[in-house]
Amino acid sequence: MKIEIKLIDPTLPLPSYQTEGAVAFDLYSRIDMEINPKEIAMIPLNVVIKIPKGYALILANRSSTGKKKGLQMINGIGVIDQDYNGDEDEIRFLCRNFTDEKVKIEKGERVTQAMFVPVEIADFNQVEKMGDQNRGGFGTTG
Repeated sequence: MKIEIKLIDPTLPLPSYQTEGAVAFDLYSRIDMEINPKEIAMIPLNVVIKIPKGYALILANRSSTGKKKGLQMINGIGVIDQDYNGDEDEIRFLCRNFTDEKVKIEKGERVTQAMFVPVEIADFNQVEKMGDQNRGGFGTTG
């Protein structure tokens, strides 16, 4: 898959897959910054990516981001839409410092990962009844 990408700061590397079997690629902080304890921050990731039709770009925590840095993605995942690709549409990592210490992020540090995921756009068909079988509600499978 060929992807068009713009680097805001061309001195930083392109996103990269860290192993041959990796399904997600790492994204890097564009700036040095500090995140205060319990603070929510947006880390600029230095990229504008043209997402192919039929795909979404999903951001997810790197496994080491929480353990080593004490940062957690606010929404669990980040969903980047296909039309978020203007020259100023830099992707950012929305996170929270869940520690009691200030967290330092260095320019060029890997802070999150992303993957292209195929998606389909739904055509909703409203109905009056869904069927006769009910599962029993939220959390009922044990």
